[in-house]
Amino acid sequence: MAVSKSTSAELDRFDLAILSILQKDNTTPQRQIGEAVNLSAPAVQRRIKRMEETGVIRSNVAVIEPARVNQALTILVEVEVESEQIDLLDAAKAAFSAAPEVQQCYYVTGDVDFMLVVIVPTMGDYEAFTRRMFFGNPNIRRFRTFVTMDRVKVGLSVPVEKPR
Repeated sequence: MAVSKSTSAELDRFDLAILSILQKDNTTPQRQIGEAVNLSAPAVQRRIKRMEETGVIRSNVAVIEPARVNQALTILVEVEVESEQIDLLDAAKAAFSAAPEVQQCYYVTGDVDFMLVVIVPTMGDYEAFTRRMFFGNPNIRRFRTFVTMDRVKVGLSVPVEKPR
């Protein structure tokens, strides 16, 4: 979900400070957040609720270490499609979004059309994924696989302006 400039402009220094804290640990008690940003706990609660309702905060999730749940391989995949017809692109986006192995999917500019981050337990599971997602799809021209050796930095936090 893209955030428009008008939505960004509605965020004041308190909202940005709250977001900064929540991105580090979204289980931080609202009272503690309030103490850190000089607001009451009810004011923090109202601001968080508003940011959830407007889509600034998209979800509250637990970040899991893949290897600890038998998902040892992180694979980056470049995907090139045959045709960029809207209906075919939409079908590819829907298929990638529905695949549980696809952690992230980006529709990109350049020599390829999509960049995927895929997480699987084994290379056999990745092969099954490629057969299901790529080989059986006539709109997939080619794909290129990069197996990661180390997850050096992984995160979903978004830089927010420092409160003044």
